[in-house]
Amino acid sequence: MDGPAIVAILGAVFTLFGAALLYWGVREEKQYYESMARRPDAREFVTRFPMRPEPGGLKAGGIIGMVLGLALFVLALVLWLIAS
Repeated sequence: MDGPAIVAILGAVFTLFGAALLYWGVREEKQYYESMARRPDAREFVTRFPMRPEPGGLKAGGIIGMVLGLALFVLALVLWLIAS
């Protein structure tokens, strides 16, 4: 395998990993708020205290992974065009 193909594969892996993390974060946040809305004492839902950073961290990691993956894929395309 040549360099651009390896970089393209790495970009695709990071993009897929980022999309999976983003999906996981959105799903976890949705489940959390739905479970809080069903409780009779919804103080935590209304005041958002204590904060749960997990869904936000997953979504941020997913966005970073997707951006990194797309950047690697563009780099692979540039390297492939230069090598041609």
